Amino acid sequence: MPYTEASMNALRGSGDELADAVVATLFERGEVGKFNTLMRYVSTAGSPLPEGLPDVAREYLQVTAAPPSWVDWGEMEKARLFFIDNSVHISTALSFASMPACYLVPHVAKLLSATHGLNYPSKRMAETGQFTVHLMQPDAFEAGSRFIPAAQKVRLLHASIRHHLVREDRWDTGTLGTPICQEDMIGGQMFFSMLVLDSLHRLGIHMSTEGAEAYHYAWRVVGAMLGVDQDAVPVTLDDARQFLDLYMLRHMGPSEEGAHLTRQLIDLYEEVVPGTFFDPVVSALIRYLVGDTCADWLRVPRTRWDTVVKAAPALLGVLESIEDRSPLGAWALDRLGHLTTVLELSSLTRGRVMHYAIPEQLKKDFGVGGTVPPNRRWTPPAPTVTV
Repeated sequence: MPYTEASMNALRGSGDELADAVVATLFERGEVGKFNTLMRYVSTAGSPLPEGLPDVAREYLQVTAAPPSWVDWGEMEKARLFFIDNSVHISTALSFASMPACYLVPHVAKLLSATHGLNYPSKRMAETGQFTVHLMQPDAFEAGSRFIPAAQKVRLLHASIRHHLVREDRWDTGTLGTPICQEDMIGGQMFFSMLVLDSLHRLGIHMSTEGAEAYHYAWRVVGAMLGVDQDAVPVTLDDARQFLDLYMLRHMGPSEEGAHLTRQLIDLYEEVVPGTFFDPVVSALIRYLVGDTCADWLRVPRTRWDTVVKAAPALLGVLESIEDRSPLGAWALDRLGHLTTVLELSSLTRGRVMHYAIPEQLKKDFGVGGTVPPNRRWTPPAPTVTV
């Protein structure tokens, strides 16, 4: 479907009616604390809901306990296999392209700075990594899985931020529209799907069209479970390219919050990387994946590794040739990828299970200013807008 300034503007006026109503009722009845306490015991799909759970929350959890009826499970299995084959590369793209892209949208960066949870810098990355790993498990949508409860909680988390900002008159709805509106939710979906595929292509990763389409499809399913309007979401990769290009041109730009969050991200991964010699690789990877203009907006430092990182596609190409020619090599690289992802997630979570609780208040100093406007190898759709 064609996306225009008018159609994008229309998406800024709506949030998530179902989740917003649930959160409003919980706050009105003073039941948020009780909900958060009891929901710590709800971590797997199909487990009995605890006694004493507020009725409105119980009904919401029952209504949202299943994936959309239109899900193509064959496509979801292709997406899972795509993730297994590319887990390290996908984690790299999420960490060093998708998250910085969020910080490039000033009003989104301010939203991310609004919660007390970001005092723990790795919380956002840990939640994102854990959420993605849960999604790509074989039993992600079956009883006993952790993905569905995580999606239900994230949806309420978004609704609670909308509730706080509007109730406390801390958001300029006339200029910015609804906080965490449909346009921003779809934009986030594009950051974690289309932008990941773009980054894999930039890294020289060979992907089939079938695999790329399946990965995008999986995030469409995620979007539906997070309250994204399915009449507006991009269905094809060409649609995704058009939406992402227009969204970024409408909103991306520099901000203090974006630079601060990027600094936190760099510091976090420099702690994860052993020693100090390779610390500059973190900044170099971000700069390589988002480009110099965006990296400068985010104040990503230039390092001696900026040129070295450009050789990454050649190195990854050698590893892929080993994988293609040797079943044993493919198995070893897949296992290495799995272990690397697990170790990275373990470092980010610091051994904790991440809980997606409804914040009972936001930071007091929060403020928002104006916005700044095995088939053939897959290649990204061409840019739809030239500048």
